[in-house]
Amino acid sequence: MQPWLNHYPPGVPATVDADAYPSLVSLLDEAWHRHASRDASACMGSRLRFRDVDELSHALAAWLQAQGLAKGERVAIMMPNLPQYMVAIGAILRAGCVVVNVNPLYTTRELAHQLKDSGARAIIVLENFAHTLEDAIDQTDVRHVVLASMGDLLGFWKGQFVNFAVRHLKKMVPEFRLPLGDGRTVTRFNMAVAEGTRLPLKPVALGPNDVAFLQYTGGTTGVSKGATLTHRNVVANILQTEAWFKPMFERLGDKPLTVVCALPLYHIFALTICYMFGARLGALNLLLPNPRDLPGLVRTLGEYRVNMFPAVNTLFNALANDASFARLDFSDLVVSNGGGMAVQQATAEKWLQVTGCPVVEGYGLSETSPVATSNRLDVREFTGSIGMPVPSTEIVIRDDDGHDVPFGVPGEICIRGPQVMAGYWNRPDETAKVMTGDGFFRSGDVGIMDERGHIRIVDRKKDMILVSGFNVYPTEIEQVVNLHPGVLECAAIGIPDARTGEAVKLFVVKKDAGLNEDDVAGYCRDNFTAYKRPKIIEFRDELPKSPVGKVLRRELRSAAA
Repeated sequence: MQPWLNHYPPGVPATVDADAYPSLVSLLDEAWHRHASRDASACMGSRLRFRDVDELSHALAAWLQAQGLAKGERVAIMMPNLPQYMVAIGAILRAGCVVVNVNPLYTTRELAHQLKDSGARAIIVLENFAHTLEDAIDQTDVRHVVLASMGDLLGFWKGQFVNFAVRHLKKMVPEFRLPLGDGRTVTRFNMAVAEGTRLPLKPVALGPNDVAFLQYTGGTTGVSKGATLTHRNVVANILQTEAWFKPMFERLGDKPLTVVCALPLYHIFALTICYMFGARLGALNLLLPNPRDLPGLVRTLGEYRVNMFPAVNTLFNALANDASFARLDFSDLVVSNGGGMAVQQATAEKWLQVTGCPVVEGYGLSETSPVATSNRLDVREFTGSIGMPVPSTEIVIRDDDGHDVPFGVPGEICIRGPQVMAGYWNRPDETAKVMTGDGFFRSGDVGIMDERGHIRIVDRKKDMILVSGFNVYPTEIEQVVNLHPGVLECAAIGIPDARTGEAVKLFVVKKDAGLNEDDVAGYCRDNFTAYKRPKIIEFRDELPKSPVGKVLRRELRSAAA
């Protein structure tokens, strides 16, 4: 039974053909050639066309092969959103290798773990982070380092200026000395591309079940694991997303779209929605290397007519409450995609008020490539729902014993579809914990499905707070408290309590400087039953967040302990 199919928007099919392309490379080749004359990226005032991405990635792929990297070998990328990233992904896939996306802010320990766990033989790294690689490389199997700089693809004179400013004025490149010997090589990015233009690219026979990406999870429950995403997984999710968006794009015609790529490309959300889906559409990706620089982000946005804005709640919230952002022209903004974390009602309503464009919330994980559900694009009011399963996707809600629960009853969200990963890299034990015998992926998220197939997330199973035997979900607390006019953002966690087992602790960042503990406590008394009310309220200047903008409850729990 799939009740959501009766509520699909007109023109959205029930299924997609996940085998329409033999590989992701085949899909990208078609997109790059079809949109060759369109701009693929804009960054720091310089642009690359799809033709450029095609040619540069072809050359870099040939260079990678010349270093002896064979089909299936892993190549890591460690840099922020830059044109080099788009080229590097294309090159690694074309060479028949596997992309290992790395957070450039990783510590030495985190980087060493990911490179060692993946067995990466090469890494393409921005020189700003080479000092971290220097400290980690001896613990890894990396033999080839491609060293990129900020200005590599900005044109000669602008590139020289940017590199000088980054290295010598802003002091953003810490001193490093990458060890050579033991068969290791270090090559500058532009040099590798130049050498590759003189080398042949050997065709690699890639099939749908070959691995395209090792997408490492955040490791919130332990050591991070690599979700193994095949070419078929990612192709399927691009086509599923295209099918969901198709009615809207038919209304817009074939005009080139501009997509804000503020989320990091190493994150699965931006990787699929901005890069892959953007290539499919022939869209211009507005690459933002540092979205945390809010004034700089707003200035950049003011220079473009933006059509799509994928983001997480924290970025939507920060921009919607920024006076300079509110003065921009949003007349061409047609969709704001919310994902990565729960979208708060207060944020969604403020964003709609400022931009006139509703936040369309969806849901997914690294393990699902990522899109599993989405709200309809024609819904303008906040629903509190993550929407319905996208085409070719089944979702069931199950209890702890693996039994399907009725509509309206909370349980674990379980997902089956062509976008679901092949498993965790070299972790059959961890894979067995999350994959059921009938092929569903156990998400670890608690949700409720209604009779129409709409799903509402209650919370992560691990974040649930148990107060005197009652379940308290932090997301519910946060959704309500964020509606208080004096609150900018908040987070709730469970803390040990001698009487009730656990109690709720609430962290609050003020929007109104006059807000005090009594104000928040009174508001909570008016809105929550007794066991849900925070026992402790703590004000902070900011909340700890991941590079993507997710609030890190685990860090708040550690601090509270």
